[in-house]
Amino acid sequence: MALDAAIAAGVLACMVAGSFAVPHGAKGVTWGVRVPDPLGLVLMTLAAAALVLRRRFPKSVLAVTGTASLVESLTGDPRAPVAMAAVVALYTVAATTDRTTTWRVGLLTMTVLTAAAMLAGPMPWYAQENLGLLAWTGIGATAGDAVRSRRAVVQAIRERAERAERTREEEARRRVAEERLRIARDLHDVVAHHIALVNVQAGVAAHVMDRRPDQAKEALAHVREASRSALDELRATVGLLRQSGDPEAPTEPAPGLSRLDELAGTFRSAGLPVEVARTDHGTELPAAVDLAAYRCIQEALTNVRKHAGAEARAEVSVVRVGGSIEVTVVDDGAGTGAPGDGGGHGLLGMRERVSAVGGTLTTGPRHGGGFRVHAILPVTTRKTAPGETA
Repeated sequence: MALDAAIAAGVLACMVAGSFAVPHGAKGVTWGVRVPDPLGLVLMTLAAAALVLRRRFPKSVLAVTGTASLVESLTGDPRAPVAMAAVVALYTVAATTDRTTTWRVGLLTMTVLTAAAMLAGPMPWYAQENLGLLAWTGIGATAGDAVRSRRAVVQAIRERAERAERTREEEARRRVAEERLRIARDLHDVVAHHIALVNVQAGVAAHVMDRRPDQAKEALAHVREASRSALDELRATVGLLRQSGDPEAPTEPAPGLSRLDELAGTFRSAGLPVEVARTDHGTELPAAVDLAAYRCIQEALTNVRKHAGAEARAEVSVVRVGGSIEVTVVDDGAGTGAPGDGGGHGLLGMRERVSAVGGTLTTGPRHGGGFRVHAILPVTTRKTAPGETA
């Protein structure tokens, strides 16, 4: 309000100063001094006072200043510059409304004031004051529209920057969450089955230590081997997590189905009979699919060892079917605990790995006893461009 009052006072000062000057003398274009008539002073004061409220009521202020300018155009001779207030009001309307409104109001103001001055005013229709009235009202509308457009552009840029910042923050949070899940899944896959084997073999050793020391010694050797494997894989995982700045470096441990016999052997040494059947020989799998298949089998056998009971047997099959490879792990255990009991994350990790490579995973109890894990994985992932590594 204070700024608008200052602008109104400045406009009033300019109008009053202009009302004392006469651009036409008796001998052509000269400058002189005249005394404005009282009506002109009243109209200038009224129009300037209305400008104080131009931001709150732009159209109403334009109507008041336009009416004052119209009256002065019809009666003033010589004319006082009351139209200066109308130009400022028209600028405000153009700067605070849309372009369509600017065009309509601007053309209406220009037409009414100019036509009235030319047709009914005391000066000839071709007088330069009439043409100046047309020009100044057009300039006011154009300037206001330009300011409004610039404000809109600046606001759009600011909104895009804020939206981009929010998007970057959300993307950063999403990447952090995905990385945390990946690290948790890798640590679980790398360590869980080794720790389960250590627990089983340690229990066996404690049970037969006094009566059968040879068997206890063998169990402790398995404990040592399983713990060494766990440490080696954990060290490899931590080393991979520490790598940075090398886009070609692997992002996770990459065992695959080529180590399936070795994996089955570790469970056999822990007392779980495991049979392996494969019809996928010669199939080249992408690294991510190969890893997902290996981890599914690893986690499924770990669950069999933990939940299926001491007499359980497990069967692993890897079959190529069209464009997919099917991995199945079944057992005939009689354990009452489901693999997901106890707050474990194994089945969730399996499902995440399989979904990440575009596969499907089904798990559940078998008819007649036991549990079944079945994963269908694509043999190929997305097509890569020539020279691009898959």
